Amino acid sequence: MPNDKNVGPPQPLLVSILRQGPYLIASINTALDDSQLLRFQRDLIDQVGRDRARGVIIDVAALDVLDSFASCTLHNLAEMAGLRGATTVVVGINPDVAFATVRLGMHMDTLLTALDLDDGLALLDRLTGSRQHRPSVSGATNGASR
Repeated sequence: MPNDKNVGPPQPLLVSILRQGPYLIASINTALDDSQLLRFQRDLIDQVGRDRARGVIIDVAALDVLDSFASCTLHNLAEMAGLRGATTVVVGINPDVAFATVRLGMHMDTLLTALDLDDGLALLDRLTGSRQHRPSVSGATNGASR
């Protein structure tokens, strides 16, 4: 009897991982189930080593729910990346998710976060000592010198 789980090609991962200088930017484009989260974790940690990334940004702006498993996975991912020499920052947590996370008592205080991608890149620059000269992701220019 054939195994229905192995029929057809594997489903594509619903996360894009791009390199920008010494950093990797992973954008989660839609809600992921537990197995997809674990695959994302494995793929991202492998890429940290391959690319010798100094920093990782995980953009969760598209998520309207962050359950306890996803929260735990983000914590584990940040720890694993740290053991491989990369600092991790989670960006784009929407207000409803932040509110629910606090109300449910899910502690994320050890996870580095920033409001958006621009702030996340600036935080990584400060933490890693990198001086990336790039326009802001939002397209606005910043006339202030750093």
